[in-house]
Amino acid sequence: MQYDYDLFVIGAGSGGVRASRMAASYGAKVAVCEDRYLGGTCVNVGCVPKKLYVYASEYSAHFNDAKGFGWKVSKPAFDWATLRDNKTDEISRLNGVYEGILDRAGVEIIDGRGKIIDAHTVEVNGKQFTTERILIATGGWPFIPDIPGKTHAVDSNGIFDLAEFPKRLAVVGGGYIAVEFAGIFHGLGSQVTQIVRGGGLLNGFDKETAEFAAEQIQQNGVHIHFNTEVKSIKKQKDDSLYLTMSDGHHLTVDAVLFATGRKPHLDGLGLENVDIKLGKSGHIDVNTTFQTSEPSIYALGDVTGGIELTPVALAEGMALAGYLFDKQPCKVDYSNIATTVFCQPNIGTVGMTEEQARKEYSNVLKFRSNFRAMKHTLGGSQERTLMKLLVDGDTDKVLGAHMVGDSAGEIMQGIAIAIKCGATKTDFDATIGIHPTAAEEFVTMRTPISD
Repeated sequence: MQYDYDLFVIGAGSGGVRASRMAASYGAKVAVCEDRYLGGTCVNVGCVPKKLYVYASEYSAHFNDAKGFGWKVSKPAFDWATLRDNKTDEISRLNGVYEGILDRAGVEIIDGRGKIIDAHTVEVNGKQFTTERILIATGGWPFIPDIPGKTHAVDSNGIFDLAEFPKRLAVVGGGYIAVEFAGIFHGLGSQVTQIVRGGGLLNGFDKETAEFAAEQIQQNGVHIHFNTEVKSIKKQKDDSLYLTMSDGHHLTVDAVLFATGRKPHLDGLGLENVDIKLGKSGHIDVNTTFQTSEPSIYALGDVTGGIELTPVALAEGMALAGYLFDKQPCKVDYSNIATTVFCQPNIGTVGMTEEQARKEYSNVLKFRSNFRAMKHTLGGSQERTLMKLLVDGDTDKVLGAHMVGDSAGEIMQGIAIAIKCGATKTDFDATIGIHPTAAEEFVTMRTPISD
């Protein structure tokens, strides 16, 4: 049968764009449809605007610390509208960049939400297109629990574009998105209260690292309420929001952000028209080649419930395109993927957590350094840095590295290369450090600790 396309991609986020572009480079006829914005979550309401806001939020600490270095700084004033609108302009520029990438690759861009009609047909805006293969790359979508007054809350998509800057903000959630936005708005001048259902932050991260980060975050001024949930939100006459919590406490704020999780963005996709199985979490089940239970339909990225990171989706998109259209093996190595939480201070991590390492290995050596960074000695901040290495005592192989402190993400990228290459603790010890830097601590920790 002659199809309109070799590959029709639903969703022009990181994974969808990469798969589209690479498939076209191998000679495939490709179309991609998108109903919101090119670049997906990362470019529009995720990594990129978040990092821009992180940069903005760090200036308040820089201004304060500058006095200790001899700078006479008058009290700075922050203008939310300037940051918000400059961010919007930059995102518009990036949308154009993505459009240019797809155009130059020969990928047809169709504006609208794709709906699967059958195993080889996609409908967009009432028009049907036939295709040999379909790729679902629609990502995830923020989720707000169904509580009274939920319409007064904002999610992690909408928080970037608030009409007014909230002097008082409640952030609900204990994951990395919640932690990052709590730090952003605190740094910009908001009084931030973070409300966490459990007893700690960042479930799934190295426990000691997460606990250390929580201590520093609270010391920096974010108020965290553990072991409680928001049960209702009521709007007051002055437009403030009155929160009632499960532990009996109440809180009045100007805005409330729910960062309590994301769900696969499958609404209106027409999955009921084909044989696509979903997992218990509601994500699309795929095999090792990203194929769904419907043989002609594939899925990748956040919609499949794997590691929800932009570089992972990019790697998956590249691997799938090579597999389908260039006879390459469809392999993505998910081991030792580094990640950063852009809270303040940053968290950088790669490899195993201590909990994972001790479960899998019988002789784990831990090396740890806890110190106050040099720049804080004059700046006056009491913030501390944590660095940690986990080593298999039998083979000397470095199993994991974790850091809380300035530039943790930048430092961890280099450490990740070493660990990916199978570096040993002896390799770390033999590396001469760059002095004076915080990063040199990773190659000067010599004595394992027993706790």
